[in-house]
Amino acid sequence: MAASTDVAHHGHEKPNHPYHLVDPSPWPFIGAFSGLLFVLGMVAWMHSWTGWPVLLALGVLAILYTMYGWWRDVIKESRRGDHNETVNFGLRLGMALFITSEVLFFFAFFWAFFWGALYPPQLVPQSWPPAGIHPIPAFDIPFLNTLILLLSGTTVTWAHHCVREGDNRTAAKALWLTVLLGAIFTSFQVYEYFHAVHEGLTIKSGIFGSTFYMATGFHGFHVFVGTMFLLVCAVRAAALQFAPEKHVGLEAAAWYWHFVDVVWLFLFVSVYWWGGNLSWATTTTW
Repeated sequence: MAASTDVAHHGHEKPNHPYHLVDPSPWPFIGAFSGLLFVLGMVAWMHSWTGWPVLLALGVLAILYTMYGWWRDVIKESRRGDHNETVNFGLRLGMALFITSEVLFFFAFFWAFFWGALYPPQLVPQSWPPAGIHPIPAFDIPFLNTLILLLSGTTVTWAHHCVREGDNRTAAKALWLTVLLGAIFTSFQVYEYFHAVHEGLTIKSGIFGSTFYMATGFHGFHVFVGTMFLLVCAVRAAALQFAPEKHVGLEAAAWYWHFVDVVWLFLFVSVYWWGGNLSWATTTTW
């Protein structure tokens, strides 16, 4: 009876290897369709097509639904024992490779920023920063946000330590504190952006403005994603779902959050501090 149940559940004979073969899932198709809706909504917004808010909202909601459903199924698989040590190693490896791809993603923005600051094209006279643009002081809100992220890195490490000690309740408190710090960081960045745009620093302010907003904006988006990641972990810790020997979801969230912290340190030093204090002007043209 047990063997028949297992075959019925998985739709195939029990494998003689340690890897988990997932059940047929609708989420890849739903996720692809959700991404299509979102892209169409963004295109409609950029071209001011009628009905773009509805299309964009449907795309965002569909993506959120996909994320919820897909991750819910992964958690169910883990809790019913499908994730052995080999599978957990694969999940950790996948997260490590994903973070590596994110490092390369941000490397492109840093490359553009340093290229614009150190080796500008000599086609037209230009200056750094562009004329009339006042960079955001590094030791204002950016420095405060640096302290906030460093503190959040401490609290998420505290949460991880608590889970390894079998104390889910304290881990939940540490995770809620980390989520709060992430929300405060995002709020300060939104406030900073509003004032920067009001002062004339926009994404159209030459390579200075475009690289500034692309790098710091995408980092802000990653902070938001990481905050949601940790929010899910906080709920799971409060429900006592993590075990000292098995908490891959929390490990992945902690790795991601530390990655976000490190990227911000590079942004603070190179974009806000060094790039904000750099000043030059060119006159020679080709």
